[in-house]
Amino acid sequence: MSDTLDTLENITYDELNEGDSATFTRTLTEDELVLFAAVSGDVNPVHLDSEFAAESMFRERIAHGMWSGSLISAALATVMPGPGTIYLEQSLSFKRPVKLDDTLTVTLSVLRKEPKNRVSFGCDVRNQNGDQVVTGEAKVIAPTEKISLQKPRLPKITIEN
Repeated sequence: MSDTLDTLENITYDELNEGDSATFTRTLTEDELVLFAAVSGDVNPVHLDSEFAAESMFRERIAHGMWSGSLISAALATVMPGPGTIYLEQSLSFKRPVKLDDTLTVTLSVLRKEPKNRVSFGCDVRNQNGDQVVTGEAKVIAPTEKISLQKPRLPKITIEN
């Protein structure tokens, strides 16, 4: 039997109920910030250049807003509903900056179940202090068949100085 941390299991449309919620947590590291810049192509110096960022309204480097958005995607894809989910729509409102070493927790809440296996989720993202950094709503097509599978292994990637 595999370790439950290495297993992804979905929640099907029929299993979801209005009011259900789930969480996903991740900490922003230097490597992740730089890798997100490389993958997205967003090399705005407010994310990468300490001297530039010190002169900005934030006074320090901040995360890309879409890094927080990508955590919502990860929560939908891996936690609730999980594997087999098709992402259709997302609204986002950025409330405060995310800084290096912040730990964000995404809370997804089922708002509505709609025809054709569509489900709308409230999305609330908070930092380690409980401050809301992002809010929004997502719409997905929830899976109809139960899936349980081994979590894919990703390569270890580090930034060389």
